[in-house]
Amino acid sequence: MIAIDTNIIVRFLTADDLVQFKKTRGLFARENIFIPSTVILETEWVLRYAYKFGSADILVALRSLFGLPNVEVEAVDPISWTEKQVS
Repeated sequence: MIAIDTNIIVRFLTADDLVQFKKTRGLFARENIFIPSTVILETEWVLRYAYKFGSADILVALRSLFGLPNVEVEAVDPISWTEKQVS
């Protein structure tokens, strides 16, 4: 299992650079991935402020990422993903 950083997740979710996106897609296809809580929080911030994602778009992106069978996130219980809490 490998731990990844915010840059990899952002490239994977936004596909803003085709070469880097293909590399991250390959990484997600062949590795078991661990995402620390701090990376989740930083990814949310980057998507919101640098990429202008709305709350609902961030929620959809992170849910789809966390739903991948080879992805494990740190301390998922303290982080609530209900739509009611998205502002």
